[in-house]
Amino acid sequence: MTLRTGHIGLNVTDLDRSLAFYRDVLGFALIGEGEEEGRRYAFLGDGESLVLTLWQQAERPYDGGRAGLHHLALEADSVERVEEYERALRAWGADFAYEGVVAHHEGAASGGIFFHDPDGTRLEISVPSGAEGAPAPSRTAPACGFF
Repeated sequence: MTLRTGHIGLNVTDLDRSLAFYRDVLGFALIGEGEEEGRRYAFLGDGESLVLTLWQQAERPYDGGRAGLHHLALEADSVERVEEYERALRAWGADFAYEGVVAHHEGAASGGIFFHDPDGTRLEISVPSGAEGAPAPSRTAPACGFF
């Protein structure tokens, strides 16, 4: 058996703010939330299973210069859906690494958008195909590696 991702756990500085972002902007469903030993948490899903757990236990925002998570990549059904997410994220005021949908590398059919959550965690929403002709931030290296 090959391992696969079960769910992702993220430390956040403000659970209410992060919950609003992941639930209201990205559309994850709230499965449950609670508090134990002074730590608040929320479980978010896709309607069928747990996808993301938010833990309010961080004192500082994400630090891309430390070992650990580089970015969290999510996959959408179509490039049109990626563009819908982009509009919602821009309305929310998200910080983007690139303008619009970009290809993963020059000539790739895959691509997406690259942005940051309220704590600065790097996120990607992409599609495996449909981004043909989109600009590529890098000719050979993946776009996700340079933000």
